[in-house]
Amino acid sequence: MAKITRESLLTLEAYAKERIAFRSRVLAHKKNRRVQIGEHIVLYFEDELTVRYQIQEMLRVEKIFEESGIRDELDAYNPLVPDGRNLKATMMVEYEDPSERAIALAGLIGIEDKVWIQVDTRQKSFAIADEDLDRENDEKTSSVHFLRFELDDESVEALRRGSNLIIGVEHMNCSCSVTVSSEVRLSLINDFS
Repeated sequence: MAKITRESLLTLEAYAKERIAFRSRVLAHKKNRRVQIGEHIVLYFEDELTVRYQIQEMLRVEKIFEESGIRDELDAYNPLVPDGRNLKATMMVEYEDPSERAIALAGLIGIEDKVWIQVDTRQKSFAIADEDLDRENDEKTSSVHFLRFELDDESVEALRRGSNLIIGVEHMNCSCSVTVSSEVRLSLINDFS
């Protein structure tokens, strides 16, 4: 999957004209890239389209039009685009109540390293988490983590043939898994070249 370049981005003016249609397209696309694991963990699988939308929105909101600012956004977001050999996801630990969230995050330190994907009964592939910076401390983990999952060629081929994709967490305070829908599996297969 190609990285997003400066030349491929819309100007602020052009994006303003296209934004409503583009946003609708992205939201429809994202429906098949969201995986709920248990009650409080959600993975949003990123790809070129979802990251392009994030960059365009940041440029719009921050009114960034200078070359250096655009490059900064590209540098920040391009690592979230899968490279054709992996899946990348934003993991959200979601608790509506702030005090409940604080308690939960204190008990979930290290959870980002305990998330896995598995194709049928093959070996689990654990996430490589937060490669840009550490998102936890001795007191709590963050509610947002960035994950990369590497799959071998046999697992990718098995997915293409229709094998199940299971995603789960094996943390002492959170252990759950889910078999993703065929729509999500088909969407994620497109991340492999």
